Amino acid sequence: MKVKRYVVDSMPDALARIRSDLGKNAIILNTKEIRSGGLWGWFGKKKIEVIAAADESMSVPQRPPAPPAAGWSDFQSEVAAALNSNSDPVFDTGKPGIHAPIPLDRNAHNLTGRTGFKQQSDLTNGRSAKEEQGNEPILEEIRQMKLLMQKLSAASEPQEEAPPAWLEVRERLLEQDVSPDLTDRILLPIREEMQESTEVWDKARIIARARERMRDIFSGQGPKVISPQTRIVHIVGPTGVGKTTSIAKLAAEQVLKHKRKVGLITSDTYRISAVEQLKTYATILNTPLEVVFSPQDMQRAFSRLEDMDIIFMDTAGRNYRNEMYVSELHSLIQTHGASETFLVLSLTTKYKDMKVIADNFMKFRLDKVLFTKMDETGTLGAVLNLVDALKLQLSYVTNGQNVPDDIAEADEDHIINVILGEAVHE
Repeated sequence: MKVKRYVVDSMPDALARIRSDLGKNAIILNTKEIRSGGLWGWFGKKKIEVIAAADESMSVPQRPPAPPAAGWSDFQSEVAAALNSNSDPVFDTGKPGIHAPIPLDRNAHNLTGRTGFKQQSDLTNGRSAKEEQGNEPILEEIRQMKLLMQKLSAASEPQEEAPPAWLEVRERLLEQDVSPDLTDRILLPIREEMQESTEVWDKARIIARARERMRDIFSGQGPKVISPQTRIVHIVGPTGVGKTTSIAKLAAEQVLKHKRKVGLITSDTYRISAVEQLKTYATILNTPLEVVFSPQDMQRAFSRLEDMDIIFMDTAGRNYRNEMYVSELHSLIQTHGASETFLVLSLTTKYKDMKVIADNFMKFRLDKVLFTKMDETGTLGAVLNLVDALKLQLSYVTNGQNVPDDIAEADEDHIINVILGEAVHE
């Protein structure tokens, strides 16, 4: 017996895939409505889960050729006529090896292959009580499917047109690359409030409520700056995001603002320019720099910098969409006392790519995320998406190349302000 599970948008999709995968002998064992995505089961997209099975070794009796398959519109007409008739219809599976049609009572439904309806009396004549009891699970599945069809039918009916101001705010969030799912989770409850309220909702009021809901996403954010107890800061991330310049800015902050003795380590020996760039910053800040080529060199580097208050470690920029590279880097990162790992991401990178990179690092250890190149984009929806999806802890943002000036703590209100396109009102 071969059993497969399908998650589809509609039963026609399921039927097509079942016939393709399992053949014409397949039968549907179970169907139910589920939600995909969303937050804690809320606001997810409606899907249909279908469990189907086929026994390819089963001896199949010969059946007369089936009539040509009707289109989905014809099928809907058959279903509607059967469900609305005064008599209880029966639902023929049309499957070889199933000798009796499955009853479709007035509170039940199931979609098991090509359909055809017959009178209930054709099935019930001569049926034993034992047979009735054995069909109870099937009848329950049919009932569940009928309820699902009713819900799908209701969902397809024209909905009340959304207010123009609400649509404007929604369009703004989508333009800012806030994911469609997160956009709906922010704005759909607001629309429900508007429908239930007798008051007038202008655009400013909608934005104010959206701001509150976006602030809830950022709630729980801890300290953004480097902890005074931290002795080692690992800087990781893909190539081209500005890790080396970010290290120089962070090191300068520790030297100039906090008066700490800073040491630098780089393992980015793939790029000669990266080593030379960090050497230049080390000379300006009057801080020692160690270059390592392997995990064995790391111990010697830490020994030479044991008198430092804090050590920044620069890592090679690689394709960190590849989990193998992340694992390789993890073996290079060592903890000698309190440490923090900062993932550096560029705000000019597409959100989907950011998420893949962050997902790979989250499998090991990641403390905070630092966003670069804020001055090169006006779209900050990816920040909201990542915090929502991965619960990332924000740290710093950079907005230029000047060292040490163009760096600051991430400001949630500023991020929300950019996304909404409105001034922050305290």
